[in-house]
Amino acid sequence: MFGKNIRMERIMDRTTGNCVIVPMDHGISIGPIDGLTDMKGTVDAVANGGATAVIMHKGLIRYSYRAGGQDIGLVLHISASTDMGVTSNSKVTVAGVEEALKIGADAVSMHINVGADTEPEMLGDLGDVSKECSEWGMPLIVMAYPRGPTIKNSYDPGLVAHAGRVAMELGADIVKLSYTGDIDSFREVTKGVLAPVVIAGGPKMDSDLDILNMVHDSLEAGGHGVSIGRNVFQHRDVEGMTRAISDIVLRGATVEEAKTHIRGL
Repeated sequence: MFGKNIRMERIMDRTTGNCVIVPMDHGISIGPIDGLTDMKGTVDAVANGGATAVIMHKGLIRYSYRAGGQDIGLVLHISASTDMGVTSNSKVTVAGVEEALKIGADAVSMHINVGADTEPEMLGDLGDVSKECSEWGMPLIVMAYPRGPTIKNSYDPGLVAHAGRVAMELGADIVKLSYTGDIDSFREVTKGVLAPVVIAGGPKMDSDLDILNMVHDSLEAGGHGVSIGRNVFQHRDVEGMTRAISDIVLRGATVEEAKTHIRGL
């Protein structure tokens, strides 16, 4: 566990235990979208803005991860699916823990959809990866969402809490969940998950203040930070938006204080 603790400190703030993670694994799911073409520029911007880590697939690292400059943690995403077929909710494992160690990653992340047709396979894969992470001292981030044919509302607090509990009980060190919309309902989610919870950013949002308020409220509800992708790397001011979020998550700034970092807001 000593190795895992050391690596956790590379992706989380040592003082607060919180993290600002920017996932950039979207290329496999939805293709080369805006913000994920000049990869070195994007990674530079979020690092300069104070993000603690980025998430990406193995083939992207050579085109984006910085050889020098400000330090930022590296998380290897090891599961994938595309949106081109009918199986987008079925994530398969495309890399492993030993591969992550060879690459130099500080953690690995997996995506599971609780309620999907292939839920049993995804849970089995997560159990195997969790065991490897324990053996190698590698932190495990699990993004868990209630998605599938019987799921009517993927933001339902009870379903979100259940998905998070599944991830935690199978060994996740950090659990990434959707924000349920208000402090009271999300507080029930974080209370039941036990492991540190970070919120997803979801689809690209129109209002910067909506994003910052969501980040602030998630912390009030017991969250430990964010794992926000498109609302950061597709922002008109990537560095400023990252700095605003980091100010809230890592330094306890108010939304009014944080928004001053964003150009044009």
